[in-house]
Amino acid sequence: MLLPVLWIAIHLPLLSLESFAATLAPGETRPAGAADVVEAPLALMDAHRIVSANGAAQALGVKAGLKRATALALAPQLTLGRADRARDEQALEPVAHAALAFTPNVAIQPAESPDTAPHTVLLEVEASLRYFGGRSRLLQRLQAALQPLNHRLQIVSAPTPQGAALLARVHRQLHCTDLEATGRALETAPVWLLGPGREHWDALQGMGLQTLGDLRSVPRAGLARRFGEGLLNELDRALGVEPDPRVPIALPPAFESRLELFARADTTEQVLHGASLLLARLVLWLDAQHAFVRRFTVLMLHEPRRAGGGREVPGRTVLDVALAEPSRDRAHLLVLLRERLAWLQLPAPTLDLCLRADDITRKAPPNQELFPTPRSEREGLTQLIERLQARLGAEQVQRLQPVDDHRPECGSRIEVASGLSATVPGSRAASTSVQARPGRVGVHRPTAARTRRPKVSSAAAAASKPLAVPPPPVPPRRPTPRPVWLLPQPEPLPERQSRPLLGGEPLQLLSGPERIEAGWWDTALAERDYFIAQAADGALVWIYRARLPLSPAGEEQGWFMQGRFG
Repeated sequence: MLLPVLWIAIHLPLLSLESFAATLAPGETRPAGAADVVEAPLALMDAHRIVSANGAAQALGVKAGLKRATALALAPQLTLGRADRARDEQALEPVAHAALAFTPNVAIQPAESPDTAPHTVLLEVEASLRYFGGRSRLLQRLQAALQPLNHRLQIVSAPTPQGAALLARVHRQLHCTDLEATGRALETAPVWLLGPGREHWDALQGMGLQTLGDLRSVPRAGLARRFGEGLLNELDRALGVEPDPRVPIALPPAFESRLELFARADTTEQVLHGASLLLARLVLWLDAQHAFVRRFTVLMLHEPRRAGGGREVPGRTVLDVALAEPSRDRAHLLVLLRERLAWLQLPAPTLDLCLRADDITRKAPPNQELFPTPRSEREGLTQLIERLQARLGAEQVQRLQPVDDHRPECGSRIEVASGLSATVPGSRAASTSVQARPGRVGVHRPTAARTRRPKVSSAAAAASKPLAVPPPPVPPRRPTPRPVWLLPQPEPLPERQSRPLLGGEPLQLLSGPERIEAGWWDTALAERDYFIAQAADGALVWIYRARLPLSPAGEEQGWFMQGRFG
């Protein structure tokens, strides 16, 4: 007994026109969602004859089979392009990659003829329905994933891959739950959907066999003798009578997609228009393997020309975009690329675009939290850093990096903000200070001298020893706050009756002292007591004075201000 399966067929009836429209510059065409591809009349030709035309061109009388001169006479504003099988195949790959995010069993329906590209992607989704919440929810997410590609989709589901592929070519949306429903739907399908049916269409039409239902009503032996076994075998696979195994596709280890522009791109905005489609393809490739990109490269091939003095202009420009945090957010990647292109001077018009990416990583999926978490806030900060680096340059965006040194002036250094390092909440990575005991500033309290006691036997000691009571737990001491804004050099403060002054007014000591003794390993020994003080206007400052009146470190005596609180 065969296990129940469900196949989904995604057919792209306007794939050739859509792949050509993607090469046009902004303004020549305008995507209209999943409906008609373009607003302006477009047509494709092969051997000087029209092979396909969009709705706007057909409304002007342009149709398949017309000569080029006749089509231009009917529609002088017609934009003509050449049919390109390789371009269509490359445009179909992202659709298959998007399907791989929902099931590993994805196949490409063979093309109608050797001269044309395939237009249908098949997904076996029976094992994925429960995970995605049913067929309707899966289709909604699949259509949302394909939306950035701006394709018109015809989606049909059926128990057989061949049946779903045939029905997807004549129905916009259809769902067949079983083989019986699939057979009924195929009754009205035209015979030319089958490969041999197209080859013998005139003979079949002369016999009155125009639909698959008509084909099933005549004796099979006569059809096999007249038209061969291939016609019936293809029909049997669609009806589930014969097995129809499909070979699933595999993802390439690295991403590379190319787009040949219809007209040369003179501005970075035109380049960005084509690159946005390549980024959409990259995101679908990443989704298929649940990966994130760390770096990608945009290659721009230029029109060959010579500059002044006969100097040859470079034939290509390579733009490398590195991310501080791996991502597959198309909008974020597009913003980074826009910022980089805004500062780029094209040496010559661009003819071809190529996007490459092989530096990827896999990590846990994002947390769909109700309230912001430190992780989500950190991702927002990382994206901000990436945007600033893309606009100003990586060397112009810097940050403070903690250094394991207690001295405030040595407790951090400035470095390029290449990424955000994870820190433990509540930790003080920059410095760890020692809180001094209360007492007069600058005076050490001598420790009690140790005295010898007579030895007592262990038994006597145990008898005379009172019952040990554990001391009460000592609450953890909160670290003393420190200002982020430190002065380049400590500023000396005047004194009045041993009280520091700021702006001629005495400072009020609020907390301290916090004693720091560090730097004994180098020539910058620091022995200071720090205080948080409040000025007359309410501002908080960070001040210190040397620990001893005659400090062996050679530091200047008196009060100094080293930082301000924001």
